Amino acid sequence: MIYETIVTTANSDGRPHIAPMGVRFEDGLAILAPFRPSTTLDNVIATRSAVINFTTDVRVFSGCVTGIARDWPTVPANAVPSVRLADTLAHTELRLADMSEDETRPVLRMECVYRETHAPFAGFNRAQAAVVEGAVLVSRLFMLPPEKVDSEIAYLRIAIDKTAGDAERTAWNWLLQAIDEYRARALSTSALGS
Repeated sequence: MIYETIVTTANSDGRPHIAPMGVRFEDGLAILAPFRPSTTLDNVIATRSAVINFTTDVRVFSGCVTGIARDWPTVPANAVPSVRLADTLAHTELRLADMSEDETRPVLRMECVYRETHAPFAGFNRAQAAVVEGAVLVSRLFMLPPEKVDSEIAYLRIAIDKTAGDAERTAWNWLLQAIDEYRARALSTSALGS
């Protein structure tokens, strides 16, 4: 099972990096598999640490994927040389146990060394899930046909229309803006090639 989370890392100078990332848990370890090139990967190699943030603030997912908002407040981690989101439901601090090299997507096996819960989980919200799915679509615009994207967005919009709060609507609008901007760039690039 893959859990959609926000992974925070810091470089050796302490500069934070925030990235949405699917995480698996196997045999007591957290498994991260960032694609190369990756600031997350570089930071984990440099500091041997990372933090998984469990948040329902889908603006973080949308903001990071679209590039519209990337600077979310962070605070120092407790047990590893990294940071966590300042506003998150819970976080787990990780230390690198093992790395399997791969040219495209190395696998990082991370030992969980500290966990903390900061706020209760209020329950599942369909609009939040729709934003996370929309963020995945936006991250793959370069490889998906426009009809597939449009079809998925139309379906996901049902959950947004029925169950979204202000944060979810903001995150959703960032995704739609990113799709429009991607298509405008593609159209202008193809016009230049003509």
